[in-house]
Formats: sequence, structure tokens, C-alpha cells
Amino acid sequence: MGFFLYTRDPEFQRGAREMMGINLGIAAWGMVTGVTMVKAGLPVWQALIMSILVYGGSAQLAALPLINSNAPLWVLWATAFCVNLRFVIFSAQWRQVFGHLPRARRIWMSYFAADLNYVAFFHRFPEAKFQPEQLPYFWGGAITNYLSWQVPALAGILAANAIPTEWGIGFAGVLALLGLALSLMRGLDTWIAGIVAGCAAVAAYGLPLHLNVVAAIAAAVVAGLAVERWRPAPAQEAAR
Repeated sequence: MGFFLYTRDPEFQRGAREMMGINLGIAAWGMVTGVTMVKAGLPVWQALIMSILVYGGSAQLAALPLINSNAPLWVLWATAFCVNLRFVIFSAQWRQVFGHLPRARRIWMSYFAADLNYVAFFHRFPEAKFQPEQLPYFWGGAITNYLSWQVPALAGILAANAIPTEWGIGFAGVLALLGLALSLMRGLDTWIAGIVAGCAAVAAYGLPLHLNVVAAIAAAVVAGLAVERWRPAPAQEAAR
């Protein structure tokens, strides 16, 4: 496991330190997700397995109401797939950096790759080409993010029945999601896509099986692609 080899590397420590600074919201979101899974009716053992295997809060939260409503399996898979489509974009950029590594190693790394890892990594290394210090930095941030999520999530699962609903800790999860979304919105196309997604989710709220989530994602993708296609190229804008 690569991260054990890198723990003494200054870049590993830097990655962990920089991730710690932004992971308070992730920890709150992890606890909220853990509590929500049990409150939604999942047995504790199933919630524990789901947290460890899925390791994706947005997909878990999107899947829970579908599981409770006995939605068809294809709807459950389609929703989780759409919610996680962003990782296709993330991994495509990470491939430019780590594409030379053996496939098995890349698959192992992909399990630990997360939204905030992506944001922090490409803030540290804006040029998408391999540098030796990138691997320890990646593992420092990835392991810190993993523990910041899993430890509160597992604690939330185990303590869910002792946490009153009146505490309103779900609002902490909303704030964490909001902060995560805003950190990823850069440029006109992402802002328009985000606004369109919000409007579509509200407009389609009456759809059964929480399909408004799928509708919002589809609308955001179409809006983002349309803006990117029709926006003038930088050279054209400079010529005006």
C-alpha cells in the first residue's frame, strides 16, 4: 500500500495538513449520513457495510429514500450512477497525472479519490503532468479525507438511536454539501449548471422515486455543455 511508504514524506504531511483544514464539514456530513442510514431503517450491520463499501455520501443519501420506497433496482443504480458522474471527469484529469501507474494500483487509488482530494490536489499541482511528489501528496490528503469521513460516519451509525432527531444535525450536512458544491463551481459554465440544477430539482420535486435528482443532473449537464459550446473562445473574446 503506497501511503505507508510515503508517511514520512513532507508532501504526505502537507497533503494531510491541507486536507485537515477543509474536512470539518466532511466530518459533519459523514456523521449525518451515518445517522440518516439507521434512522431510515437500515440495520446497523448493513449501514456499516454500505459506509465502507460505497464511501460516497451523496450516493448513499440519494439511495436511501429509494430503498425505503422499494424503488426498482434500475432506478437505484441509475440515480447512484448519475450522482457520481462527476468522478468520471475527476478521474479523466487524474489519469493525465497517474495514467502511467499499473492498473491495479490506479484502481486502488480510485477508491480513495474524493471531491475535496481533487480540489486540493489540482490547487497544489495545477499542471496536469506527473511529478514524483504528487503520489505522497495524494495519499496524505486521501487518507486524511477517508478517516475524516469514515470515523464520524461509523460513529453516527453506532450512536444513531441515541441521537435525537430534534438536534437537527442534518443542517450540518446541508452546510457541508453547500460548501463542497461552491468549492467546485468555477467559471460561468459551472455556475449556470448549478443554478439550472437547483431550479430543475425544485420544479421536478413532485416526480416519484426522487427522480427529481436525476432530472436536475441531466439539466445541469445539458446547460453546462451548452454554455461551453456557445461561449466565445478566449482568442475571440480578446479580439473584440
